[in-house]
Amino acid sequence: MQPLIDSAQAPDGRRPGEDDGENAPATPPPAALVRLRALAAHRWFWPAALLLGYLGQTAFRLVLSVHNYFPSVHADEDSYLVIARVLAGRPTTEMPVGVVIPGGYPLLISPALRIAENPATAYHLIMGINAVLNALVFPLVFLAARRLGLSRPHAYLSATAVALVPPVVFYSQFVMSDTVLPVLLLAWLVTMHGWLSPGSTRRRSLYAAGTGLAAGYAMATHDRGGVVVALTALVLVVVLAFGWAPRLSALAGIGALGVSVLGAKLLAGFVENQFKDVPPSTVGNKVFENLENSKYIGTIIARTFGQLWYFMTSTYGFGAVAFVLCVVAVFRRGFSVAERVVAFCMIAMLFGTALASAAGLADTDRVDNWVYARYCAVLVPLFLVVGLAALFRAGTRSLLRLALVGVVVIGVIQVSVTAYAGSALKEWALPWTVPDAMFLASTWDNLHMGRTTVGALAVLAACLLLRVAGGRRVVAAVVGCVTLFAAYATVAITDNIAEPHARTRTYEAVGLAKEAGLRKGDSVVLDWDFDWGARMALAYEVYWGRVWTDNVKAGNTPPEKATAVLLSAVKGAAPEASWPKPQPGWHVAKYSKDHGWVLWRKG
Repeated sequence: MQPLIDSAQAPDGRRPGEDDGENAPATPPPAALVRLRALAAHRWFWPAALLLGYLGQTAFRLVLSVHNYFPSVHADEDSYLVIARVLAGRPTTEMPVGVVIPGGYPLLISPALRIAENPATAYHLIMGINAVLNALVFPLVFLAARRLGLSRPHAYLSATAVALVPPVVFYSQFVMSDTVLPVLLLAWLVTMHGWLSPGSTRRRSLYAAGTGLAAGYAMATHDRGGVVVALTALVLVVVLAFGWAPRLSALAGIGALGVSVLGAKLLAGFVENQFKDVPPSTVGNKVFENLENSKYIGTIIARTFGQLWYFMTSTYGFGAVAFVLCVVAVFRRGFSVAERVVAFCMIAMLFGTALASAAGLADTDRVDNWVYARYCAVLVPLFLVVGLAALFRAGTRSLLRLALVGVVVIGVIQVSVTAYAGSALKEWALPWTVPDAMFLASTWDNLHMGRTTVGALAVLAACLLLRVAGGRRVVAAVVGCVTLFAAYATVAITDNIAEPHARTRTYEAVGLAKEAGLRKGDSVVLDWDFDWGARMALAYEVYWGRVWTDNVKAGNTPPEKATAVLLSAVKGAAPEASWPKPQPGWHVAKYSKDHGWVLWRKG
């Protein structure tokens, strides 16, 4: 990326007369540094360093999550696990979320369910797969940083920092598509930049094909991937129209996009065919319906701003700096075509994701509907690496201008959200939905937008202060401190949010099945009034059979293949009262007074 905003800047990014600490008398480098530079000159050094860094990132994730052995984020995890179960060749069961969702991520984790003989082992294996997939953020950010003009050491340091931030790692501790979406989006933009940069037609065609394939697989992974496909198609058409790349390379991109979108459709069709009694997801339809309804416009705008506020604070303000820089890049001709197109896609993806998620949310005043971490978190690596690149490459005055405008953006969107949502933001928030905000506010009890903003801007201010005081010479040390801070934040959020969240759901996932004595050959009917969390989890935990949800108490007949029925107990009455008119041959097998359920068995 170009050295930023001012045309009067020197080639190294400084304005005329701007010292930036670069003109100090040179001192001989230490002997250890000389030896390290000699070592880095070897051809094998950087591939080996990247491999070791990737293995370290994988190990970090494994330490945080490999002990997990059951789903706790209902109904998302349960639904992905059920689809993965079918893709692994196991029998179908009930779809917990009530609609068929994309199968791209379940396809990646399905080998775990194919080889594991019990749900706990399968979940452990999935945590390993998640770690391997999510750690790919590290080498991809390294490549992105190199394309932004950073040296190999600075790119390596930036990649380490970005790959450790909580928004990247947090969701990989659960069975969620957010594990792999950051990887796909990074691959999408890195290959797009390679396609639009100078080079041979063959190389650019390969990059274009990579762009199309990454976009299509993103659509196969989550509804947000539809935005990626739309943007990719737009870029392909514009590039063809203006001749910004060889026609053959653009055709390669169109072909790859078509093939990958077709593959996504075929995968969706296969999954939907396995759940014939469940409708496909209609999130996209709901988004357009709400956008066309004028009574929701104010709420949608406020919720969009809430998504953007969370995104910018969860990146410690660097996301705001990167956002402003991307806007500048789009409208300033000093940037290359590749940089301007990628910057446009980043902005469009950020706003498109925030707007679509805001429009698709339920019409309730839940705090996490106004301010939510998950939807834009997949874009954190893209913007954070641009923000860190600006810290390395921009002149001091340009960097401060970018930061000032970014802070104003954060302030404006925060004021807009708080003014519109009002008292709804003061209600209790589920910690899992706003983990970074609670960490930055130094509290684990609720959402505090003001304290969160101050915490994020304090990190940004400290980095800028050191940069101004020490010039470019200290940036590597500053990014090193950001790396340590990111690792600490991720561990703290895991200890205070991820693990407590899972612990509170242990019984409904594994305790109930154990206490009820559910066996390998069981297929279970759950009544509609049974505990919701248990119904979600048992769709996966009943690993060898299947589950149904039905209104048994009202007289519906259990399916012929059912071997057990779980019903809520009637308070103060005998267990038999849980099923007023039981089918012939069914009897009470287990009763839990403490947890309020009754297990009926056939025969």
